[in-house]
Amino acid sequence: MLLIYNPRLYQLALSFAFLGISFLVFSRPNYPTMGIEHVDKIGHLGAFWLLSWLTYASFKWRWVVLTGVMALYAVMIEVIQAQLPYRSAEVGDFVADMSGVALFYLTLWGYRTLKRNGLIDRA
Repeated sequence: MLLIYNPRLYQLALSFAFLGISFLVFSRPNYPTMGIEHVDKIGHLGAFWLLSWLTYASFKWRWVVLTGVMALYAVMIEVIQAQLPYRSAEVGDFVADMSGVALFYLTLWGYRTLKRNGLIDRA
């Protein structure tokens, strides 16, 4: 299978994801809770998994740099949310954000392990 890797496409996707996620975390919350307490943490985890993947694919930064940038963005989100009357800052949000980063690296490790062992295509 032939895959074409183009960092510019990932950078474009990262830009849209960053804008979309920033809009969601700074706008007035109006999502359904579905009867699940702290359901927003799932969104934080997923958003930071996505941002980590797109950032990694865009720039191939070392894990410590990528993790630092994601942590900085997560802290920035919480600081800004603390200033908004319709939002609040929560340590749990930061933990969920960083869990998304950790889950991305676990996913990357799993992918590389499968690839190295010949269990998936070496594209």
